Amino acid sequence: MPEVSTVRLYLLRLVYLIISCGLAVVVWPGVLHHAQPWTLSTGVVRCMLTAFSLLCILGLRYPLQMLPVLMWELMWKVIWMLAIALPAWRSGQIDEATISTLYECAGVIIIPLAMPWRYVYARYLQQPGDRWKPLRA
Repeated sequence: MPEVSTVRLYLLRLVYLIISCGLAVVVWPGVLHHAQPWTLSTGVVRCMLTAFSLLCILGLRYPLQMLPVLMWELMWKVIWMLAIALPAWRSGQIDEATISTLYECAGVIIIPLAMPWRYVYARYLQQPGDRWKPLRA
């Protein structure tokens, strides 16, 4: 397994801190003190973001073990930008809500800059996976 530098670990911790603090300011107050009932999708999104921010807090202590949450964040935002925002922009039918979400998603650029890609490759692509069958006695 490639060694991850201390600087890279601190960069990862900074990413986790930015995400968790940002969501704590933006999402948590609404989850803790919402006066009106939410729609199904709003409730799901807010609760998922709250859980994600809590997992990012764990990333402050375990930056390498929590890499899958950063990979999830990177993947869903890139997929959304390519599948939703880009086609809307190319067709000239992008609306204000999509533009707003696009700006919110643009912060994802910090993740690939901090990601220890050699470690990710060695850990998640080269390393053998866990066994599928029980061990024989």
